[in-house]
Amino acid sequence: MQRIFSVFLPMAVVLCFFFSGCGVNYSFSGGSIPENMKTVNVQFFENIAPMVYATLSQNFTEGLKERIRSQSRLSQVNGEADAMFEGVITGYDITPAAVEANSDRAALNRLTITVKVKYTNRLDETGESSFEQSFTQFQEFSGTVTAQEANLNAAIIKLLTEDIYNRAFANW
Repeated sequence: MQRIFSVFLPMAVVLCFFFSGCGVNYSFSGGSIPENMKTVNVQFFENIAPMVYATLSQNFTEGLKERIRSQSRLSQVNGEADAMFEGVITGYDITPAAVEANSDRAALNRLTITVKVKYTNRLDETGESSFEQSFTQFQEFSGTVTAQEANLNAAIIKLLTEDIYNRAFANW
């Protein structure tokens, strides 16, 4: 019994000090936007993909602006800003995801959108928080794309803007 106390008591004391506030503040707010960052500029994302959906550029650009507006305190501006997002839509593809048995038809299709994003944090003199990266997301669907394309695009844009926002501000 004495041996158990001699082994576990020191560990318990260390754990108590560790968890009782050793000067570390944890935050799960979903973001780490620098305190001095006040403004953001989201430039228009042109669609240069071989296959084009007419409203994708506008919808994606507005979706990214809305994501930043709803999840941060940053003011959106049209000129010089503390943070800048720019880029192009490089991929818009519909491919078969699963084939029907005894048939050459696709039972399930996949709509994939790829966006190349350049994020610049003008307040970071080291440039370590800035990045240039491609982001890809997809949604699977059955049937023809025509009746579902607007909803599929909206769902993919939501996923893409979440990934981009997290990469820029949440440091995941």
